[in-house]
Formats: sequence, structure tokens, C-alpha cells
Amino acid sequence: MFASLFSIASLMLSTFLMMVGYGLMNYLVPVRAVAEGWSPLLISLIATGYTVGFTLSCIVTPTLVLRVGHVRVFGALITLLTAAILASSLMVEWQVWVALRAVAGFAVAGCYLVIESWLNERVSNETRGSMFSVYMIVTLGGAIAGQYLVPLGDPRTTTLFIVCGILFAISILPTALSTAQSPAPIAKVQLGLGKLYRRSPVAFVGAILAGILSGTWSSLGGVYTTGSGLSTGQGATLLACVLAGGALGQIPIGRISDLTDRRYVMAACGAAGVVSAFAMFFMTPLTPNLLYITAFIVGSMLYPIYALNVAHANDRADPSEYVTISSSLMVLYGLGTVAGPLIGGGAMELAGPRGLMLYLAVGFAIYGAYAGWRVWRGNPTVHPDDRADFHAIAVPMRGTDPAGSIAVDYEEEYDPSSFDENARTG
Repeated sequence: MFASLFSIASLMLSTFLMMVGYGLMNYLVPVRAVAEGWSPLLISLIATGYTVGFTLSCIVTPTLVLRVGHVRVFGALITLLTAAILASSLMVEWQVWVALRAVAGFAVAGCYLVIESWLNERVSNETRGSMFSVYMIVTLGGAIAGQYLVPLGDPRTTTLFIVCGILFAISILPTALSTAQSPAPIAKVQLGLGKLYRRSPVAFVGAILAGILSGTWSSLGGVYTTGSGLSTGQGATLLACVLAGGALGQIPIGRISDLTDRRYVMAACGAAGVVSAFAMFFMTPLTPNLLYITAFIVGSMLYPIYALNVAHANDRADPSEYVTISSSLMVLYGLGTVAGPLIGGGAMELAGPRGLMLYLAVGFAIYGAYAGWRVWRGNPTVHPDDRADFHAIAVPMRGTDPAGSIAVDYEEEYDPSSFDENARTG
């Protein structure tokens, strides 16, 4: 294992530095937007720019990697990311920020794709689980550390934006100067949305809802903490609790789902998400410790549900379809992250900052209810021995599935012979 860790040390250092900048950027931008007096709806439009760029990158970046390689693409994307955050401090207009956040989202998603495809090739099947656990710790630790940089400066000045740009710029150095061999080109596959729905309707719908929920919180969580009366330090702690819950909650949820019908676990996560989100709606900054605990529970439901969708879809797919299924889920998730902030911003406009929690509660309710409805319809379960293993997924956002890297081809073809009419559906 130590040999495997050494082989990815430079990659993990680059990832950590990038995630510190990511954590700082994702908290700094909404705090500055609130300080500018922009409405939640305008802030949600800015957040939508990020998610549009993120989703587009999942489609475009693999083609760029095929043409010029991982290292060059990673360097170009880090350059774009640095330029976007620095330009945001110079041109503080919401219309400009929509475009700059789209650039940032494009760059971040592309960096995730390069990092995860590189990591996937460097590890063996025996060490894959432990190495991706290290990756999750690195991404989580970096994002939390970046959020705690916000209280050290004034978001209304350019200082923190410059610090963020510096972090992004130096994150390229460990990878660029590494002597490790670059990974092989990314494989190109077709996008199979129709096949995914036939295999697992609950995973199809669940991926969209997971994107709506996580995309909304990632984009507007900072607006919620600021508007709810929390100090910058308290807001950073609350956001950190959500991320920590998202990372740590995947382990028990994944193990339980391996032992029973995953749709039962999906329904339970939806119910727990409703209760915890409603609880946060009624809480105030006067009880911060209780608020942090509840935020941890929200996070432990918010992020693992996407991994549940991946595992459930793979349970009902042939091994040869795993990459196609993962690419389809990723695109659906991206579409959800585009729509989520827009609707969430409208909810905050109507009900105030805490309206975000009501919105999340509704999303959790739909997610859990749909999974329960699929069970009620009587679709057969998959025996535990026939299932794919549950894989934890790095938070807060991701580029590819740990099963492998992909380039998406939108020319979906339906071959009747490739689909078993008696295939299990969920």
C-alpha cells in the first residue's frame, strides 16, 4: 500500500492544493455576492453558470484529453480556473460573474476528470478501495481547510480572491514536475440514457434528484449561512459539517445497502433527509452546536444518495455496461445541478434564507417516495451475491466514476439484441 501511496503522492498534493482553493472559492463567492446586496435569485443564476460549465466539461474535456494528454489539459484548466477567480475580484458585476463561474465550473469538472482517471490507472484492484478512501480524505480535508480561510480576510476586498488564485496556480506544480508516467488515453463510449432507464428507473430519476439536491446546497449553502445570521466562522463550520457527513455517511449507508434492497436504503435516506432538513429550518444561530449536528446528518444523506444510484444501476447492468451506465448517470446528475440552484434561489426569494431547507426537504421527500413507489410496484430485488460492490464517491463534486474514465458520445444507438426483455428493472 505504501508503494501505491508513493506513486500518487504528487497527484494527491496537487489535488489537496486545488481543493483548498476550491473550498475557499465556493464559500467566498456567495459571501461576497450577499455583501454586494444581490438577491438570492441573482445568486442562484450565478450558481447556475457554474453548474452549466461543470456539466459541459464532463462532455468536452475527455475529447481534449484524447488530443493533447492529461498533463497539458490539467495545466490549461488550472490556468482557466486561476484566471476566472482573479477576474471575479476585478469585475464585480453579476452578469460577468455568471460567465466567470461557468469558466470555473468547466475547469473544476475537467480537473476532477483528469485526477480521477489518473488515480484509477495508478491503483490496482487490491488497493483501489483504500486509495480512493485516501482521495476522499484529501478532497474533504482540502475543501474544509479552504472554507476556514474566509474568516481570515475581508470578502469585500480582493485579498481572498488573490489567495485563492495563488492556491490554484501552485496546485499544478506537483503534477507538472512529477516524473510519473501519464495515464493512458481515455476510452470513448456511447451515452445510453434509454438503456439506463430500462435497467433502473429509480437510478435514472434518483441521479437527477441527487444533482438537484447537492447542486443547490453546494451553490447556495454559503448564502444560507450568511443570511441566517451565522458568523463567517460559524458558517464555515456548518459547511464543513455537511461535507464531513457526506464523506463519513457513505461507509455505513453503503454497507447496509449491500445487504438489502438498495431501494429500501434510498427511501430511508429520503425520509431522514426530510426530517433533518425540516429540523434545520426551525433552528437558529442561538443553538450552533445542535445546528452543526443536524447539518452533519443532512450531509450524510445529501451526498451518498448519488453513490446509491450508481450501485443500484450497476446491480441491474451487465459488467460491459458499467462505463456507459456511469456516464449516463453523470450527465443526468449534471443536469440536476443546473436546475437545482435556479429553483432553490426562487425558494429563498419567497421564504428567506431558511427557505433553502424547505426546498431540500421537498427534494428528499420526492427521492424517498419514488424509491418506495418502485418497491411497492413489486419489481424483483437482486440477490446480494449478484450485486456490484458499493463504491464511496468523493465529495463535494466529482468528475467521473471510480470504475473508470469516460468520454461521452451522444449518438445513442438502440440495439434490440443488446437488451434482454426479461432484464431486471428497478
